Amino acid sequence: MQPLGGSLQSGLYQAGSVINVCIEWLWRDLFRLAVKLLIVGPQSPLIKARNAWNTKQPVLETGVRHFRLASKWRWCMFGKRLKLFRLAGFEVGADLSWVIIAVLIAWSLSMGYFPYRFENLSPRAYWIMGITGALGLFLSIIIHEFAHSLAARKMGMPMKGITLFIFGGIAEMGDEPPNAKAEFLMAISGPLASIALALGFYALYTGSTAAGAPLSFSGVIGYLAFINLVLAIFNLIPAYPLDGGRVLRALLWHLKKNMRWATRISAGIGSGFGIFLIILGVVRVLYGNFIGGMWFFLIGMFLNGAAKASYQQLVARKALEGEPLQRFMNTEPVTVAPSLPLDRLVEDYVYKYHYKLYPVVEDQKLVGCVNFRDIRSVEKERWSSTPVKTLMQPCSLENTIAPQADAVQALSQMNKSATSRLMVVDQGRLTGIIALKDMLKFLSHKVELEKQ
Repeated sequence: MQPLGGSLQSGLYQAGSVINVCIEWLWRDLFRLAVKLLIVGPQSPLIKARNAWNTKQPVLETGVRHFRLASKWRWCMFGKRLKLFRLAGFEVGADLSWVIIAVLIAWSLSMGYFPYRFENLSPRAYWIMGITGALGLFLSIIIHEFAHSLAARKMGMPMKGITLFIFGGIAEMGDEPPNAKAEFLMAISGPLASIALALGFYALYTGSTAAGAPLSFSGVIGYLAFINLVLAIFNLIPAYPLDGGRVLRALLWHLKKNMRWATRISAGIGSGFGIFLIILGVVRVLYGNFIGGMWFFLIGMFLNGAAKASYQQLVARKALEGEPLQRFMNTEPVTVAPSLPLDRLVEDYVYKYHYKLYPVVEDQKLVGCVNFRDIRSVEKERWSSTPVKTLMQPCSLENTIAPQADAVQALSQMNKSATSRLMVVDQGRLTGIIALKDMLKFLSHKVELEKQ
């Protein structure tokens, strides 16, 4: 994982143009909003801590609520994903936030970094260097994440793909590593790839400089050598979920043979490092560097939240491990018939049960699903004459699960699909519904009894 701050920060700070001033105003407003939410917002850590203390809420239940918030945050962060290409079987995509940051980095390199480092070149040359440097940077990130994915595949770990987003890139794992060795090899492969890229670009830089290559070429190569070294060093900081934090977790896991303990220690360091970056960002903002300060602040918020969410999800997974779905399943789910008119669906079901998805059952067979959002596509005057079967869609793997699965698989599937309810389907028959709120109750009771 690679947060991107150095080149963008220096380039923007040196540009000193009208766009820079506009971005400063934007960061200032975002900073004020973030501080307000952090300190007094209903979901702020301080308010959550106070409420958890006052109500003596179990730590595990609070953690699973963090899991729900993390799932919603992840959907917001990666909700609009663009598929770019496939590389050795891995799908490489980009979040829309990456498009914005790519344009800003190309602009900052063209208008700030390269003109500052290499004077007396034409504007056209600077723009070519900036665009080439930005493309080289993101290609380096893809190679870094590709190294993670290859190592994970070799160790038998499922990988969903590579996604570029506002803070860099992430190789999306389908599950936790099976052992400490797999975790170590997967984590260290990324920084090693970045170091190899840095050495390769540096060798090319020295060779091209000695051969008298144009500055527009050697300058970009030198930048890519430097930025890959920075990415490698930053990612080796032992702060989970950075690669260095995962290496630390692997070493602690190997020593103590306890993955939960290792995760708690490394995630605690990661959270502390995130708080340090937040404080550093606030100080830089107070001293007038709004752009640099906001980058530190946002990266710190991201690392702090990701570290906490990772540990809390692990705790929840361990508590649910091996638990059958029958413990949480509602065996008498609310279903609708294909012939039911939409006006009765709204009055008798949507307004009564407040669910967003309803299974459509005919002759004890699950024939489809009708979504709350689909109803809005039909004019209200036609609801009484429009049956459910005209709107129902086939149920997908995202909202169904087999009865043989356990609670961990259900939790993982809810996280992937950003949903809170799954239909339990056995050979085309709906046998029940499993809801996240029921799993939360079970977790709360289990941790209370185990503490006693």
